[in-house]
Amino acid sequence: METSKILVGYFIYLPITIALTLFVSNILFKNGSLFMIDIFKGKEEIALATNKLFKVGFYLLNIGFALLIMEIHDYGFDDTYQNLAEVLSSKIGGFTIYLGLMLFFNMFLFFRGRKKSRKTLKTQQL
Repeated sequence: METSKILVGYFIYLPITIALTLFVSNILFKNGSLFMIDIFKGKEEIALATNKLFKVGFYLLNIGFALLIMEIHDYGFDDTYQNLAEVLSSKIGGFTIYLGLMLFFNMFLFFRGRKKSRKTLKTQQL
């Protein structure tokens, strides 16, 4: 694929993947703060601090993965914008699926932490 088309692909791919990461993380960690407060039994300061640390880790992991898979190769297709669009849809689609899996993994962690927190609370009350 022609170098200029590859650069166009990078200039399309990077903002989309970074925007998707920011969008998902803001929603996840805005709503996740309620779980963290519950997990930390109302200790809001430590819950929000922990939530921010998870958010930074989420950014690093997902933006790092987006950069890792960014490379666009010549897959033996014609040097056309159609080929570029197909490669980008594959890359961005794959990243979006990965991001969805990470979202559900984080939700699993929130629910698991909440369950353990409530189990500990019940044993302390007995």
